[in-house]
Amino acid sequence: MKFENVLADINGFGRFQIMIIVISFIGRFTLPCHFMLNNFIAAVPSHHCDISSLDDVGIFMNLSQTERLLVTIPVQQDGTPSSCQMFQEPQYHLLFNTSHITDTRKVPCQNGWVYDNTTFKSTLTSEWDLVCDRRGKNKATATIFFVGVMFGAMAFGSLSDRYGRRIMLLISYVSGMVFAVASAFSTSYVMFMVLRFLTGFCITGIVIVSAVLSVEWVDIEHRKIVGVIDSLSWTFGNTVFSLIAYFVNDWRRLIISVTLPLILAIFTWRWMPESARWLIANGKLEQAQMYLKNCANMNRTEESIHTLEIETLSTIVTTEKRDRTYSYLDLIRTPEMRKLALRTGILWFCVATTFYGISFKITGFGLNIYLTQFTYALIELPAKLAVLYLLEKIGRRHTIVGTLLMAAICLGINIVIPKEMSVATTVVAIIGKGFSSASFATLVLYSSELYPTVVRQNGMGYNSFMARFGVAVAPMILLLDEVWTELPQVIFCFVAVLGGIVARTLSETRNRCLPETIEDIEQKQ
Repeated sequence: MKFENVLADINGFGRFQIMIIVISFIGRFTLPCHFMLNNFIAAVPSHHCDISSLDDVGIFMNLSQTERLLVTIPVQQDGTPSSCQMFQEPQYHLLFNTSHITDTRKVPCQNGWVYDNTTFKSTLTSEWDLVCDRRGKNKATATIFFVGVMFGAMAFGSLSDRYGRRIMLLISYVSGMVFAVASAFSTSYVMFMVLRFLTGFCITGIVIVSAVLSVEWVDIEHRKIVGVIDSLSWTFGNTVFSLIAYFVNDWRRLIISVTLPLILAIFTWRWMPESARWLIANGKLEQAQMYLKNCANMNRTEESIHTLEIETLSTIVTTEKRDRTYSYLDLIRTPEMRKLALRTGILWFCVATTFYGISFKITGFGLNIYLTQFTYALIELPAKLAVLYLLEKIGRRHTIVGTLLMAAICLGINIVIPKEMSVATTVVAIIGKGFSSASFATLVLYSSELYPTVVRQNGMGYNSFMARFGVAVAPMILLLDEVWTELPQVIFCFVAVLGGIVARTLSETRNRCLPETIEDIEQKQ
């Protein structure tokens, strides 16, 4: 007997399932905000060397601010003051002849920097001077968060398969909120980095646990709808986040603002059920029966409650021992599971690297960064609605292969478009973001359907680890623009193509029952 037969009797997509989706939606709102947070809290405002120490030096104190900058700060090719250099001594002759600067000695900023506070009141960059030769430290603030997410995914994936989905979801809510709020009160760069790592470690449990819980409670017909709705929570979060960031331009207050919704998530957790699939797979049949009866009552299928007997539920999983503890090693013990883990791991790395490689680049298009972020978020809506149609018509595999290859084409087009054509590059980048978003929406559902129940959280934890590894690498890849401006785009394009090739080797899961045991995977092949 399959669990899908039980769901069919008590309605696999009724009010009970809608309640789970709504609760998950609330909890997941804060995730995209934190994942995109560095676009704003680590933004680099216009800046130049601090020349205030020269205020009491002779004639300098009588000059206007424009004249002071002219005689102390070199001008770049685009006509703007240099961000990282200053003249060793004031060049007063430039007040009369701005072209005579060839033999003037330039030195790095000696007394820090002055930042333009027009757009941002305060950022990590201005707080700890993460510019010029410290630019790498700025990008590292994003990387360390995703390294935390990477290891957190492994931890929560394993713990959720061992102790249950529901309790680990609560732990993720509470610990993620505590560390996130604490990071807003950091007094040093090192303290902030440690707390951001812990925030990423804890908050990732929300996405991998809630995604699996939603899929495990719905029937085959509605799995694609649930997967897309879960993905739309990211779209909603990203869209609202751009508005929050616009009105909250202090990095400390912004972190607190996007974290507070977790209070509501913690309050609604009391109504979140445990996964009946997990309970049955682990021999906890009485608890599974209780939740299934609650589902039947809420879905108004009370007439089917008599079919939810312990003896009936005990026949759902009979091919493997229920008292066995599963671990990540079970992903590589058998040949077909090894192939599945290798392919999905590479695919998650490629999809995440492509998606965040595009998402982290919100400057350089000639648009306001808030507008770019808002547009990037808004394009996800039609992209994910299209996924809902494509999943049914052409299946999971063809959808993810097609969207990845289209994202690669967009990245390739932007390599050859002249940067002076800012409108064209922006439009192509937004379209590429839409395709990469569609591939991510498909992947979460696809992967949860590929792995068996007994190791599904371990599988999702491993996949999330690989994805966050890709996300952690993305900011470092963006630094390669110092070697060649288009090198990051070339790398992201190649990664997207690789992902499409790997996705082509996976099996289709459309209209198929979820595998319950590892034997199901081995026998299917």
